[in-house]
Amino acid sequence: MKKLLLLFILFSLCYCKTEKQEKLPKTTYTETAADSIAYAKGFSIQKEASGITIIKVKSPWPKAEAAFTYALVPKEKLAFITLNKDVYDAIVSVPVERIVVTSTTHIPALEALQVSQTLVGFPGLDYISSEQTRKRIDENKVQELGGNETLNTELVLSLQPEVVMGFGISHQNKAYQTLQQANIPVVYNGDWVEETPLGKAEWIKFFAPFFKKEQEANAIFNEIAFNYNEAKKLAKKAASKPTVLSGSLYKDVWYLPGGKSWAAQFMHDANTSYLWSNTKATGSLSLSIENVLEKGQQAQFWIAPGQFTSFDAMQQDNAHYSQFAAFKDKKVYTFSRAKGATGGVLYYELGPNRPDIILKDLIRIFHPELLPDYKPFFFSPLE
Repeated sequence: MKKLLLLFILFSLCYCKTEKQEKLPKTTYTETAADSIAYAKGFSIQKEASGITIIKVKSPWPKAEAAFTYALVPKEKLAFITLNKDVYDAIVSVPVERIVVTSTTHIPALEALQVSQTLVGFPGLDYISSEQTRKRIDENKVQELGGNETLNTELVLSLQPEVVMGFGISHQNKAYQTLQQANIPVVYNGDWVEETPLGKAEWIKFFAPFFKKEQEANAIFNEIAFNYNEAKKLAKKAASKPTVLSGSLYKDVWYLPGGKSWAAQFMHDANTSYLWSNTKATGSLSLSIENVLEKGQQAQFWIAPGQFTSFDAMQQDNAHYSQFAAFKDKKVYTFSRAKGATGGVLYYELGPNRPDIILKDLIRIFHPELLPDYKPFFFSPLE
């Protein structure tokens, strides 16, 4: 803390003594082709002629009433630019060299941009599955920070991150408030709120300006989007359109994807007939087993049955599962078998960043003749 306070004081003194200062124009935003967002709805990026990048997060969580605005300032310009701090929710100097992130979905973006060495802390290290980042964890280069809602703020401060990439369901995270009061910028990431596969994946462009990696992010996303759209075209060539069931029971409630959800979009793009595709929910539906049996008992495939990895485990949990045709025909597929060394599920970490892989997995399951030599990465049959 003493070192952090000293750095802050030194920065303040240098800032005040600067003779020549530029004031950031407020209404000269110019969006270029490199900054355009094609699929994501939750954020925008705007470039200033002065080199400042303005990022606005419109949907940090579902039904958010206010947007958050962040100013990213090149380090070489810090001494020459005056910012109105009341206008921005955080001001971050870039490129960032020390970062704390709080969701496993953030890890693949750092790795893809080749800046994983900047990660210094994370809440819940066991959830991280990536071999590359696990190696850094084993070398004690990434510190355990507790839980997202209960971050060890003293440890975070001791790590001296230049930014904390957070996520939340509201603006009431006390740990984030503590960090902001200590002059650690906290930036909300809303990738999980996006409702389309490519919308989630495009959040790599959100990470890029923090590391001055915009061109790399554009190239990475363009390749993912191309692969996804090509797979989608391929799926349309299928001769059949199989019926699909999803989800499982949790305390007598069957949770499955709503018709407008991220998961349902995959099944649509894989050219299947998802039995709840006509519902309007963007999240999960909560149904009774009687309701699901009535509609889905004869479904040809069953995708993502909760955390189950074997037919025996499903049978023991609830005998009613065996009434479904997909169960009887052994056409139940799960992503829960693909795990990292400490038990983290790869689908939750890498899946949102690589929808092209998920879609190919599903096409191989539903229409094996279209991808005869492809080996699914996330999904596998129940044991």
